[in-house]
Amino acid sequence: MTARDRRARLSAHAAFAVQGLCFASLVTRVPQVQDAHDLGDGMLALVLLLVPLIAGAGSVLAGALFPRAGGGPVLRVAQPGVCVAMTLVGLTGGGLVPLLAAVALFGVCVGAVDAAMNEQAVAVERRYGMSLLTGFYAVWSVAGILGGLWAALANRLDLALLPGFAVPAALGLTVSLVTGRGVYRKDEEAAEPGAEELKAAARQVPWRPVLIVGTAMGLFYLADAAVSSYSAKYLQDELNATDFAAPLGYVAYQVAMVAARAAADLGVRRRGAVQVVRLGGIVGLAGMIGVVAAPNAATAIAAFAVAGLGLSVVAPVAFSAAGRVDPTGLGVAVARLNVFNYVGFVLGAAIAGALAPIGGTDGLRLVFAVPAALVILIIVLASGFAPRPAPAVPAARPHDLDPA
Repeated sequence: MTARDRRARLSAHAAFAVQGLCFASLVTRVPQVQDAHDLGDGMLALVLLLVPLIAGAGSVLAGALFPRAGGGPVLRVAQPGVCVAMTLVGLTGGGLVPLLAAVALFGVCVGAVDAAMNEQAVAVERRYGMSLLTGFYAVWSVAGILGGLWAALANRLDLALLPGFAVPAALGLTVSLVTGRGVYRKDEEAAEPGAEELKAAARQVPWRPVLIVGTAMGLFYLADAAVSSYSAKYLQDELNATDFAAPLGYVAYQVAMVAARAAADLGVRRRGAVQVVRLGGIVGLAGMIGVVAAPNAATAIAAFAVAGLGLSVVAPVAFSAAGRVDPTGLGVAVARLNVFNYVGFVLGAAIAGALAPIGGTDGLRLVFAVPAALVILIIVLASGFAPRPAPAVPAARPHDLDPA
């Protein structure tokens, strides 16, 4: 690989790190956001639902810009926007409308970054000619752990929202501006397939296996949305955790995810995708049940770790399964599968938001009880994670064969 490719890989890793840091720093202080902005549980649910809804729109908008601008320029604009928007959420006293505007800006920028950083990661992987995506997501999780730990420290120090968000935002902004120059430009990325080529490719990709693994992945993201948005509030409001301990449920969840994903590839090679996903679903179910039944914060934090350990394997194995049924090499199956990411997260935020106000704080147990019940379906659907590979298309496009 050339020095240029190594620089692009470093820049893509930095983008994943900034995204993980900022997202975790924000979601692990949800109780403090609620208190600072004097939000009722219903309004908090609306604010939390707004993020994935607008993020989905931001991802679609970014995708529409790729053919003209490429993913690199979109990333260089949107990621600083994430840092700025997170800081604006920390401003208090401006009323509900400025808060919603800041959350909307955060959502659209997060969605755009999500699409652009994945596009850059795929471009890097194509240049290297080997599987690298799991490593990018591991970087995201490690940065998320750091963000959660920072939130715990900020709570311990009783920092207001603005300085608590401004510190990771400033770090993220600096890293983004310094490393953003290393991303691939449009002329360095692979040529985009034309509309007719995509239509022809779509006809060759079967829907049934994508729907099976996509449903399982959507269920994972539904549970993930509950953990991301409500773990800190659950620990603090329901189980009387201190401000310092409240973010640690999300931290434990992410730590377990890093550990599981580090071993997942080896597990798939030795035991097969079906057994790995089935076992992951069983472990994840046990963890979610533990969260619901937890008598105290320490037990719940441990249960969040068990849930992360099991559920973390679903998404990467799902993308691998989708790749096997795509004979075109154009990523049609992967693009279809990615839709289930946002569907799951939006449904998770909506369900959690609807259940949280029920019966006061008791509703917070329901926030995790419903995803726990739905995790059973992941175990049932695990057999679909070993689809019959589709036959390769004989005629390949030139730029598919020559990554340069």
